[in-house]
Amino acid sequence: MSEQKVRVEASGGVGFLGLLTILFIGLKLGNVIDWSWLWVLSPLWIPFAVVFAIAAIIFLAMCLLSIPGWYRGWRLRRTVKKHLKIYKP
Repeated sequence: MSEQKVRVEASGGVGFLGLLTILFIGLKLGNVIDWSWLWVLSPLWIPFAVVFAIAAIIFLAMCLLSIPGWYRGWRLRRTVKKHLKIYKP
């Protein structure tokens, strides 16, 4: 039997925002900065807030863009109903 070697490469680890958070926490605990904990931990929550804001903007844009089609259909249905009432035998 031949011996097979498995090569495992690990990537990842602490990213830029993780390092920034650790730096901010260290500066806060060392009394170098006098920020609230909300801003010290902001590298953790700001990316989620940005994604949420983008999703909200896309959702609102889709809603606003669908209004003309909805209104056009509603106006057409209203007109047809009005004409049907007038011309009822």
